[in-house]
Amino acid sequence: MSVVRTVDVAGSQPYTIAIGPGLLDDGTRLAAAVRGRHALLVSDDNVAPLHADRVQAALLAAAPGLAVSRFVIPAGEHEKTLARFAQALDALAALGATRDAAVIALGGGVVGDLAGFAAACWMRGIDVIQLPTTLLAMVDSSVGGKTAVDLPAGKNLVGAFHPPRAVIADTSTLRTLPDRELRAGLAEVVKYAAIAASLDARDAGFLGWLEARADALLARDDAVLVETIARCCAFKAAVVARDPLERGDRALLNFGHTFGHAIETEQGYAGTHGDGLNHGEAVAVGMVLAARLSTALGLAPAADAERLRALLHRLGLPTTLPAGLAPAAMLARMRLDKKADAVGIRFILWDGVGTARVVAGVNDSDVRAVLAG
Repeated sequence: MSVVRTVDVAGSQPYTIAIGPGLLDDGTRLAAAVRGRHALLVSDDNVAPLHADRVQAALLAAAPGLAVSRFVIPAGEHEKTLARFAQALDALAALGATRDAAVIALGGGVVGDLAGFAAACWMRGIDVIQLPTTLLAMVDSSVGGKTAVDLPAGKNLVGAFHPPRAVIADTSTLRTLPDRELRAGLAEVVKYAAIAASLDARDAGFLGWLEARADALLARDDAVLVETIARCCAFKAAVVARDPLERGDRALLNFGHTFGHAIETEQGYAGTHGDGLNHGEAVAVGMVLAARLSTALGLAPAADAERLRALLHRLGLPTTLPAGLAPAAMLARMRLDKKADAVGIRFILWDGVGTARVVAGVNDSDVRAVLAG
């Protein structure tokens, strides 16, 4: 029998992350997270045909009296909108969801963010259970309680902090994940490794561990994937417990994201329905740009930036800014980033492999030079 790894997230609303193959068929585990008699299963039209029936069957086998309905959206970041959020609330109303109802998010980061935000707002907050089916969601977006939708002006500008009641990551779902989406998740894995010492000094060598297992990750080795996900979740659990509302060092988890979000927004979230980069790809480029800006400011050696770029390239991720993105337009997008404040853009930069810092007051000319380089 496969071993299930668990990671506990502390704080005012503690919960457990369960990681392992076959967990979507564990009706007892799924039903234990549902407190009431209503559950809205939120998914997208890529994931629902693959996994929704088995989740619903497992739930009802363990809790026959549960009323379950579904809300399925088209796949893609461009669907994470206020309009879809309103439709999710309408689905909860049609279900007759009460204060002890649960929203079950079955999918990647878009589904998890949208479903979590709907749960945060329905009757001022009901439970959300995250069932991530992408590597990116397993290691990042399903953990920590950040929920949001996008606006044309920027990514994740409307949202709430709403910790899940449980996170159940069935690694067998990664077998159906397209190669591009697997690589997108690996970008977030590399992010943890790039700043590992700042998150947990005991695991500062995570980047080297990944470099030695890059081929196994791309081959979807079950044991390596489970260990990778567990280590990333432990990083995030530790920093979320210290800083649940991102007022301190949790901001370090946004390494690469200031540049990455600007890329996504400027491309109109075209990563799943056009020629643009998806979230993980944009973060990969963003990390390289952040590392190069760190070098330009004298914070980190150029060799470390090249080591990061080389690993991302080996994992099949882009490492250069897409053509057609003007530095001035990118800067304008970054000024609307959630990490910006009255002083200006706050960048997450690094002192080299393992150690990140928040840096404010960076000259626009330095940023433009990196974007143009």
